[in-house]
Amino acid sequence: MSEAVSAFTVSIEQVADYEFRVSFDGSALAPLTVDEGPPLGKSAGPNPARLLAAAVGGCLNASLLFCARKAKLDLKHLRSRVRVETVRNEQRRLRIGKIEVVISPELAEADRERAGRCLDLFEDYCTVTQSVRKGIPIEVHVEGLDGEAGSP
Repeated sequence: MSEAVSAFTVSIEQVADYEFRVSFDGSALAPLTVDEGPPLGKSAGPNPARLLAAAVGGCLNASLLFCARKAKLDLKHLRSRVRVETVRNEQRRLRIGKIEVVISPELAEADRERAGRCLDLFEDYCTVTQSVRKGIPIEVHVEGLDGEAGSP
């Protein structure tokens, strides 16, 4: 396994029903409300699948912007659309089946040809997208209910 470079923590606390408050520990960021849509929740905020879409799209945009600036390309504006397809697995449980990202950079005409190198590289530098593509090991522990075998 690779050596850790940094770490951060978010705290999540139930507000009511399926509505949760996410706090970004150690930062000045305002808490974020997440909630499931009906019939479970009230859509008081984005659900986790929408946050995943935002994370993938935001990271790809930032990676492309970083490369364009480093290459001194005249990138006037950047926008993207992220489409998430939810599927059912063999056990009929909902899963993210596919994420499709369409990025629309507004580049000066003179820089369109020079953008090729960035287009070849930027995805590889997107921390979130590459991590999701490779699969991320996730450990889950339920305090007080795990038993000795599941405790960290």
